[in-house]
Amino acid sequence: MIVLDRDGPLWTLRIDRAEKANALTRGMLEDLVAAVKSARDTAQALVITGEGKVFSAGADLEEVHSGLEKTPLWEELSGAIAGLPCLTVAALNGTLAGGAFGMALACDLRIAVPTAKFFYPVMKLGFLPQPSDPGRLAALVGPARAKLILMAGQKIEADEALSIGLIDRIVPAAELQDTAKALAADALAATPEHASAIKAMVNPGN
Repeated sequence: MIVLDRDGPLWTLRIDRAEKANALTRGMLEDLVAAVKSARDTAQALVITGEGKVFSAGADLEEVHSGLEKTPLWEELSGAIAGLPCLTVAALNGTLAGGAFGMALACDLRIAVPTAKFFYPVMKLGFLPQPSDPGRLAALVGPARAKLILMAGQKIEADEALSIGLIDRIVPAAELQDTAKALAADALAATPEHASAIKAMVNPGN
C-alpha cells in the first residue's frame, strides 16, 4: 500500500509493502500517481521512501504477465514527479530495482542507506526501460555508465553509486528521514514561488 504523511508543506510518500520487497502493483502505481499530482499545488517538499530494507523491487512479478511492465503508469508517475515545482527527495531505505528507478531518477535529490544496491535488469528480462529513464540516468552518470546499468546489467553498490553521481549522499538508516527533512528545510522556509523559480532555472527543460 501507499501511505501519505503530511507535516504541513512537507509531504512523505511511503511504499509500505515490505513483505513483498515493496514491489509495485497497478493499484499502487495509480495511488502514487494520484498522490504526486495532488502535491503539486500544496506541498513545498516531497520525500519518497519505503518500509523495510528494500526501497522497491520494481513491478510485482504476479502482475507482469498481465502487462504491468508496459503500463504507461510508470512514465506518468515519473513525469508527475519531475514536473513538481517543489523540491523532491528520494530517501532510499534500501535496494532500488527495475521500474522503481523512474521515481528516484525523477527526483531532485537521492540519498541512500549504505546497504542499498541499484540495478535495472531490462536487458536480461527482455523489457525496454521506461521512455524517460535512460535519458535521466545518462544525465546523472553519463552515457557509458547508463549502458553499464541498462545494457550490461551491472548491480551498483552504494559507494559506487555515490562516486558516479547516481545518488547524492550515503546516510545511516537511522538518520535517513531526518536527513531528508534537513535537505528540505530551506525549501520549506522559502516561499513556493522562490523555490519553484530556482528549480526552473536549474531544470529549464521541465
